[in-house]
Amino acid sequence: MVFVLNQHRMGHKEKAKERKDKRLQEISLLRTIPYADHQRWWSKETIAVVTGGNRGIGFEISRQLADHGVTVILTSRDASVGVESIKVLQEGGLQDVACHQLDLLDPSSISEFGDWLKENYGGLDILVNNAGVNFNFGSNNSVEHANLVIETNYFGTKRMIEAMIPLMKPSSAGGRIVNVSSRLGRLNGKRNRLENEELREKLSNIETLTEELIDDMVATFLKQVEDGTWKSGGWPPTFTDYSMSKLAVNAYTRFMAHKLSERPDGEKIFINSYCPGWVKTALTGYAGSVSVEDGADSGVWLSLLPDQAITGKFFAERREINF
Repeated sequence: MVFVLNQHRMGHKEKAKERKDKRLQEISLLRTIPYADHQRWWSKETIAVVTGGNRGIGFEISRQLADHGVTVILTSRDASVGVESIKVLQEGGLQDVACHQLDLLDPSSISEFGDWLKENYGGLDILVNNAGVNFNFGSNNSVEHANLVIETNYFGTKRMIEAMIPLMKPSSAGGRIVNVSSRLGRLNGKRNRLENEELREKLSNIETLTEELIDDMVATFLKQVEDGTWKSGGWPPTFTDYSMSKLAVNAYTRFMAHKLSERPDGEKIFINSYCPGWVKTALTGYAGSVSVEDGADSGVWLSLLPDQAITGKFFAERREINF
């Protein structure tokens, strides 16, 4: 009986993998189709900022956006690494690229970047929050770096959004914010979810979802990490600190979409998050199964969506998925 069950499980896994591979092939094909003129709301004057753009998914998002004719500013914690990255893009024929130092953990670094951006480019049209950290690989689940993970992935993203919203240039197409997130941070995923049903309910309902609720949840988790009780806290069991940071990002995406929806026409800002999959980059210890081109794809696609007011949603492989 066990053998039959295992066979069934394998069959199910293989079918799912087959479906995913087929979808990735479709997307590779879609990527080769250029946008038609009437779809291109952007030009060289359109400014995209990509955080953590010096390597991995961030670098590839920067490359693809620049390839579509957008001016890209990639940021990196280490200024010299950013300079190297744009050299590579320029050698590949992409001229409208720049870089700037940015440390998401340092509010003064963010405000200095904002001042520089306003002075040199008049603001931005697209923000891709890609910068993030992860310290767990394989079957590890250490919370040794939980504070840094939450501080970077959630609070850093949040600080960046708060600082960039006033710099978003008014346009009929609307400003775009794309948060690189993860299926590991799904509220209602089968395997990796919060056990606390009441908290899940509150986070699910846009009427009860507040910034305080998200911040309190994260603070409770970090307090339990500190006093050693986190294992019995009902938090997601896989890569708990990383999953919690992305759960918070996903909830904040929905909260901000609701808040931003009140902006008048001509000043609209659309915000979405997406899961790139487990990509072969430093963040996964190069153990991922998804190519960096495929991992960047939905982020670029969401950044450039032609005149569709899609906001507060979560995507993977160019399709909406549940939070």
